[in-house]
Amino acid sequence: MISVVLLGAGNVATHLFKAFSKSDNITVTQWYNRTFSAISSYSNVTNITDDLSQLKEADIYIMAVSDDSIAQLSKDLPFANRLIAHTSGSVSIHDMDKKNQRAVFYPLQTFSKDAELDFSEVPICIEVTEKQNLQLLKGLAEFIGCKHYRINTEQRQTLHLSAVFVNNFTNQLYRIAHEISDAKSINFDILKPLILETAKKVQDMSPYMAQTGPAKRNDKKTIRRHLKQIENEDYKAIYEILTASIKKTHNFL
Repeated sequence: MISVVLLGAGNVATHLFKAFSKSDNITVTQWYNRTFSAISSYSNVTNITDDLSQLKEADIYIMAVSDDSIAQLSKDLPFANRLIAHTSGSVSIHDMDKKNQRAVFYPLQTFSKDAELDFSEVPICIEVTEKQNLQLLKGLAEFIGCKHYRINTEQRQTLHLSAVFVNNFTNQLYRIAHEISDAKSINFDILKPLILETAKKVQDMSPYMAQTGPAKRNDKKTIRRHLKQIENEDYKAIYEILTASIKKTHNFL
C-alpha cells in the first residue's frame, strides 16, 4: 500500500485524488491546500488541512500546484528527507528544495475538473534524483492503470512544448472554427466527426502522411478564396502562417 499526501487542489490534484481513491493499493492519507474551502467537500473521505505544520507522514507527497508555486512550496515543507514529487511538465526537478528527495510524476494529459478522465489512457512521465524511489513511482502509476515512462527534465520540457501544439493550440483552432461557423449559423457539431477522424488517423500514420487540404496540394485558388472569407485579421494571419508551414513541409515553398 502506497500512502500519498496531496498538495494542491487544482484540476490535476482533483483528478489524481479520484484516481488514487479508486485503487486498492493507494491510500490518500491527507489532502493539503492553502485555501481550506477548495477541499472542504472532501472532508468525509480523507483528512484535509490548510496548515503545512500538520502534514502527516506518507510514502510520497505529490505537489499538484501551479508551476510558479513549486519551488516555494518545496522550501516551506516542514520536514526533510522525504519523497516529494511535482506534477509539472515544464518545471525542472532541480527547482525543488534539496532538503527532500525529489521526483516528478507528470501526467501528460489535459485536465478539466468537470470532465471525466480514463487514467488508463494517461501516460505518466517519471523522473527521480534517487534511483531507489523509481519503483515506488512506477508502482503508483501502475496502480492507477497508467503506462509510465522514465523521462529526464529536458525530454519532459520538450514533451510539454509539443503538448502545447497538439492540445492548447489545436483547441484554440477549434474555438476559431466554432466562431467562424457560428457567425453563419452553422452548427459546430457538423465538424466534430472530422475532429475525431483527424485525431484517430495519427494513431496509425505519421502527421506528415496524414496531412490533407488546400495547402498540402498547393490549391492556390481555394487558399485565396478562404483568405477573402476571413474577416478577422488575426485569424487571417494564423491561416497564412499555417498554410505557409504546410506548403514548406510538402515542398511548395
